[in-house]
Amino acid sequence: MISPLASIHPNAKLGNNVIIDPFAVIHDQVTIGDGTHIMSHAVIMQHSIIGRNCRIFPGAVIGGIPQDLKFKGEETTAEIGDNTTIRECVTVNRGTKDKWKTTVGSNCLLMAYAHVAHDCTVGDHVILANCVQLAGHVEIGEYAIIGGLAGAHQFTRIGAHTYVAGHTVIRKDVPPYVKAAREPMSYMGLNIVGLQRRGFAQEKIDTISQIYHLLFVGNHSTTTALEMIENKVPDNETRAEILRFIKESKIGIIKRYSKNGVDED
Repeated sequence: MISPLASIHPNAKLGNNVIIDPFAVIHDQVTIGDGTHIMSHAVIMQHSIIGRNCRIFPGAVIGGIPQDLKFKGEETTAEIGDNTTIRECVTVNRGTKDKWKTTVGSNCLLMAYAHVAHDCTVGDHVILANCVQLAGHVEIGEYAIIGGLAGAHQFTRIGAHTYVAGHTVIRKDVPPYVKAAREPMSYMGLNIVGLQRRGFAQEKIDTISQIYHLLFVGNHSTTTALEMIENKVPDNETRAEILRFIKESKIGIIKRYSKNGVDED
């Protein structure tokens, strides 16, 4: 199951039933979980941790040092969860001393040429389509889907169960459960299809809809909208999650699309 033509450092730790194809390269201080398949010409660099039953396709490079001039060689990691697929020429860099690691969750799909920079946190069940580019410190919640050729500015956050259209530039935080598209990237409604596919109860979807109607459709300032949400929407886990995401935003959230091409206040 391990080709004699692969280059594997003697200190690498390989689980059971690992498959390593010819010309794959496994560096020192690498851990690879049971059942994972590392394909030809993939490179797993120092301090990488790969979960179980992953598939790493040709040309992918996991664990390269950060493309950050502040990096001084500290021992950081790049960590990939179980059952995740990394397609051709994807790059996942190690962390810096900010978070000490870059993480990609379990059951994710990173399509060809996607890039995950230092200190990113990618949740479980996330899909990054072809050529998605994540700058450093980006956070993506579970079940988010990012369309091809989209790019996320450093320190942006993309909430759980979101859908971000291809070719978009992500400069602001994208709250959970919404669709985002256009330039500048704007709120385009709820991710209804995604929520229904994942079995969300209609009552929960109605609560999410009410919250975002007040926030985006009512032509209120963000501060006023948050007060209205707290007054009009019953307190529950969903409301708390959305309010917490918005209040913790350091760079601001996306706005409703404006026909004049400027985000509405």
